Amino acid sequence: MCGIAGFFAASVITDLEGYARRMANTLGHRGPDDIGVWVDTAKGVALAHRRLAIIDLSPAGHQPMSSECGRYQLIFNGEIYNHLVLREALGRQHWCGLSDTETFLVGCQVWGIEETLKRSVGMFALALWDQERASITLARDRFGEKPLFYGWQGDHFIFGSELKSLAVHPAWRGQVSRDALVQFVRYGYVPLPYSIWQGVSKLLPGSFLTMSVKTSPSDLPAPTVYWEALSSSKILTQQNLDERTATDELDFLLRQSIAGQMVADVPLGAFLSGGVDSSAVVALMQAQSTRPIKTFTIGFSEADYNEAEHAKAVASHLGTEHTELYVSPDDGMKVIPRLADMYDEPFGDVSQIPTHLVSAMARQHVKVSLSGDGADELFGGYNRYFLGSSLWRVMRWMPVSLRQLIARSISAVSPGRWDKFGRMLPHRYRQPMVGDRAHKLASILEARSADDVYHWLVSHERNPESVVLGGSENINDFPLWAETQTAHLGNRDISERMMYGDLVGYLVDDILCKVDRAAMAASLETRVPFLDHRIAEFALGLPLDMKIRNGQGKWLLRQVLYRYVPPALI
Repeated sequence: MCGIAGFFAASVITDLEGYARRMANTLGHRGPDDIGVWVDTAKGVALAHRRLAIIDLSPAGHQPMSSECGRYQLIFNGEIYNHLVLREALGRQHWCGLSDTETFLVGCQVWGIEETLKRSVGMFALALWDQERASITLARDRFGEKPLFYGWQGDHFIFGSELKSLAVHPAWRGQVSRDALVQFVRYGYVPLPYSIWQGVSKLLPGSFLTMSVKTSPSDLPAPTVYWEALSSSKILTQQNLDERTATDELDFLLRQSIAGQMVADVPLGAFLSGGVDSSAVVALMQAQSTRPIKTFTIGFSEADYNEAEHAKAVASHLGTEHTELYVSPDDGMKVIPRLADMYDEPFGDVSQIPTHLVSAMARQHVKVSLSGDGADELFGGYNRYFLGSSLWRVMRWMPVSLRQLIARSISAVSPGRWDKFGRMLPHRYRQPMVGDRAHKLASILEARSADDVYHWLVSHERNPESVVLGGSENINDFPLWAETQTAHLGNRDISERMMYGDLVGYLVDDILCKVDRAAMAASLETRVPFLDHRIAEFALGLPLDMKIRNGQGKWLLRQVLYRYVPPALI
């Protein structure tokens, strides 16, 4: 894992190398092992890189990396898990080193950038300078695991892994986008392609953007999409798959993904909560390892929120080398002053603190950790997928006036009092944050469509424009959810449309952002096996009852997990 930054200037500036180095130095936590800068003074171009060495620890992995022909310069953040397969396909006899960066660079020489992106299995954000065409290409992995910000500031085009790297450039303006702030108030994060700063965007996942140095500040080309989840050839082709075959196929795909992501020249481990997702990842890691896998868990003294005991039981069954850390309120308080620097823009996910704490603990033992993120969105893990669907089936036949009356009755009771009622229920029926969930239910009872149900379920504030002075929210400000209305989904169940909305929205902007920033602040690389695009394509083609069955999500994933871990432990 690394950090990248760079710029090109429409006007002449001095000390390109100095500014590029300053941008790179803000990303030292992303790459504490090495720093590199490349400039072309005549064209006003600068590339900078901070390296966290994972594959090929030798100087042969240094970046920016120049192609053998001298045409290209590459800065790369991430991992290409199938790079050895790509090397075979390239058929090259001589390689300077063993890094996946070199593999990708040679691929660009032979196949071009778009074909190389399509052939690559991995997570990445990169910038490729083409000396011959005097152009720069920015690219991002299919799901946006790795961040990449870009935009014009005056007559300078700047980009970087984190916003703090852009903010030290001399052309930086730093004007808050009030419209983006409205989006934050609604969702608890700033959704792509926006950022909190005017003139700065997040590159869309699965896309690349190419710009000539002659491009004017008033002309920003649209990204080219090289992969979309719903346009995959496997989508909607597996409706007649039998359960045993589906379980075997998912088992195979997970083993394949995890085996590729276990390749590293440094110590490696995994986060383990004891739930379905992380337990499946760890089980398949251990099944393919000759040594105990290192696993890491955060515990809490509050029983309703503590997963450490479940994780310990799974770790014991699988025989992992397990480490757990019980954290106190003081531990969390110590992280809070660092959050603004970690995230660079408003971010409201409450688990950002424990995610950083478990990352910091893991970093004391390993340099890479696998996580179970992505399974909820692909296999139907969130409660809203089945509760929201059931709720809408009832709501749609109720008069709006009756729904409004019920909503007012629920809202009349404070969240705290609802929580007290929840604690009086038998243990098997208890849920955390009953009060918050009750008030969320009240807020969606006025929904007039299935789409409204989802949109309001993922909204923290129904009327964010009333909170932000001078900010506005356009109806098209949720573009990725609008994609679910395409012919690819047709009339499929609201639950499936919710899953896809989360996959291209909430997962990218909240979950992956949280994991990346929280882990990289501790200089820990995280890998997400469920987001291998081959698994995603398979999951998106499954019938709904292989994901949600009898009011429980992730049915098919559970069938794979139960081959390795007894159901009683999950």
